[in-house]
Amino acid sequence: MNLSLIESVMSESTSSVFPTAQLEIRHRGEIVFSKAYGVLDPETKLRPTQPDTLFDLASVTKLFVTSAFMTLVEEGKVSLDQSVQSVLPNFNGARPIQGYEDPLKWGSFVSVSDEQGTIDTATITFRHLLIHNSGLPAWRPLFQQPDAESAKRMAITTHFSYRTGTKVVYSDIGLILLGTAIEKITNQKLDDAVYSRVTVPLSLTHTRYLPISNLQSPISNVAPTEFDNQWRKRRIVGEVHDENAYRLGGVSGHAGLFSNATDVAALGQSFLSHVLLDVKTIDEMTSLQSQFNATRRGVGFVLWSPDPEASGNPFSQKAFGHTGFTGTSLWIDPERDLVVACLTNEVYNGRENRKLTAFRVRLHKAIVQSISEF
Repeated sequence: MNLSLIESVMSESTSSVFPTAQLEIRHRGEIVFSKAYGVLDPETKLRPTQPDTLFDLASVTKLFVTSAFMTLVEEGKVSLDQSVQSVLPNFNGARPIQGYEDPLKWGSFVSVSDEQGTIDTATITFRHLLIHNSGLPAWRPLFQQPDAESAKRMAITTHFSYRTGTKVVYSDIGLILLGTAIEKITNQKLDDAVYSRVTVPLSLTHTRYLPISNLQSPISNVAPTEFDNQWRKRRIVGEVHDENAYRLGGVSGHAGLFSNATDVAALGQSFLSHVLLDVKTIDEMTSLQSQFNATRRGVGFVLWSPDPEASGNPFSQKAFGHTGFTGTSLWIDPERDLVVACLTNEVYNGRENRKLTAFRVRLHKAIVQSISEF
């Protein structure tokens, strides 16, 4: 395999796209590329990134939480088509359809449907949450609540933003509810459930939530993310970047996990080797469940898209994966027997004029070309 093209993309993107990164590629079950790039302190150029440096996974957390939930499905403790209300009784009643707050433009609102009326929460299933067509809004400002319990209550009592099944709107709120349901079903805190059901069985020794209450001092080997000018008024390091996850105590279904590329790649490999979940479960998770325009979703996963600007487009049409707002991603291509885990802290540079999407496409094209020459 000619790795020079991959190396070129990563080297050129370090500093110009992100300060620090890790990339691990597994092909046919073997690690064929694993390297760290950049420094943890761009201003002083000190502290080179290490293989065990932890990155804020952002929404890649959702794959770990989904995997934990699917172990419960396999054990018969819950089903995908069971109502969310049956586990979370406070998720009840008829809720209005209305716009929601824009997470990228605070003070603005997003409207995804002109339809009016209400949605009966009793009709919403866990499958709806996991394929992102429930009707729930993408986001709500939970971080503005005074404490974690109030934030969780806001998520459970939220309104809808469109009629169930008519669109696909990627929703953090849905995964927050899923994480809360896991706690109810297992009678465990979510971090303990994820550890016992996913990270321990897969021997993922670098993957963990970093609850705010446990942070006694700054963590020196964590990739820093954005300088929060809006709320926390500091550079974010050693605590979750996502504001809502922070308000929820650092542990949530939608964000909060920290890890390194080796652990994330190992999770990806588990979907090819079936060491955590059964073949039938993985087949259902990676089959088309919902679609709206070029967005195609499985259970928990985003699927290959015909959009040439989508990060998974360079892979085969059987590919599935997930991305994270901070700059992380995991993609699995079963046709090529390929796993690609790329962790960056690209959001370090802020939320405007981001270069992440183009970088991912370029990197994935380079990997596919290198694999084809193998």
